[in-house]
Amino acid sequence: MVFKKIEENFKELKDGNKEFIKNGLIDKDETLKLFKIDKWKDYLQLFRLASEVRDFFKKEIEITSTIHITNICKVHPKCLYCGFAAGTSKEGYYKPFRLTDEEIKKSAIAIEESGIRRVSCSSAHGYGGKEVIRALKIVKENTNLEVLVNAGADLTEEAVKELKKYEIDTICCNLETINEELFKKVKPGEELEDRIRVCKLVNKYGIELSSGLLIGIGESYEDRVEHLFYLKNELEVGEIPIMGFNPYKGTPMENHPKCSALEQAKTIAITRLLFPNIRITSPTPTIGAELVQFALFAGASNIATVIPKNHPINIKGVGSPKTGNLEEVVKMIMDLGLKPKLDWEKFENYLKTY
Repeated sequence: MVFKKIEENFKELKDGNKEFIKNGLIDKDETLKLFKIDKWKDYLQLFRLASEVRDFFKKEIEITSTIHITNICKVHPKCLYCGFAAGTSKEGYYKPFRLTDEEIKKSAIAIEESGIRRVSCSSAHGYGGKEVIRALKIVKENTNLEVLVNAGADLTEEAVKELKKYEIDTICCNLETINEELFKKVKPGEELEDRIRVCKLVNKYGIELSSGLLIGIGESYEDRVEHLFYLKNELEVGEIPIMGFNPYKGTPMENHPKCSALEQAKTIAITRLLFPNIRITSPTPTIGAELVQFALFAGASNIATVIPKNHPINIKGVGSPKTGNLEEVVKMIMDLGLKPKLDWEKFENYLKTY
């Protein structure tokens, strides 16, 4: 009966009932019921509906590349799963680094020349936002790329105002989980309220907010439902990344089981039904670069951490060192009959060159 009601609500939405954009196509009880499905026929129904909703609002699948600015992180103790910060995992960025202005510039130009139109610039914690401000200015001065920055809770109000001054497109601050006990367990050096504060600052200054879920870290389905409804009722989000836990060797959580692609896809699909018209993102390292189709089946509209061959820096993913190759991601999107959002002239020249 849930699926029948979703179809009816979706029909009303297409007929112009904007309440379903604001409130979503499912309520809280229905959301929990969908998380508990375990039959293939139900998964297929869920994915079909979610992808139809995505296709109604999103005519192209966005592709987002990455520039990591610095991994010298001042959070202590470190997050139990982190393979990004210096000294956390030899599989990740074990040695400390900080990109020069010229390295950021070359990376941004290479990404744009590949045909990709959006980039995420991320920094470790401890700089009050100065590192992502530096990156934003360089990228905006040298390219026409859309820019997302992510410094977690490490943004002051002044930094948010500065980012807006330099025409930031999106600021990401992932809450990851709103189960405070679990948050403190896996992120002992951080406070959930600091991340919420940043999200509210981003909303205050009218900047698009990206804030996502890290799933498979020990949360319950009820936790995921509460998280999604917190985003809906307490914040204004334009993008929700759905990130499945993927362990890094050498970290305290290296033996914690990986979140399955199916579980991530289910969460993406449910998120799409709750947020019909926003950008829902699947980073390739958290679902597995070879399993991106699951995210697309489920209604994702943006594939992130996609790296072109001409990228001058060796990029490792957050969640897993394996990132998505641009050509492979484009092929996966097109094999499903979807259209990648690219500068096609640049992409064709990139293919001829590399």
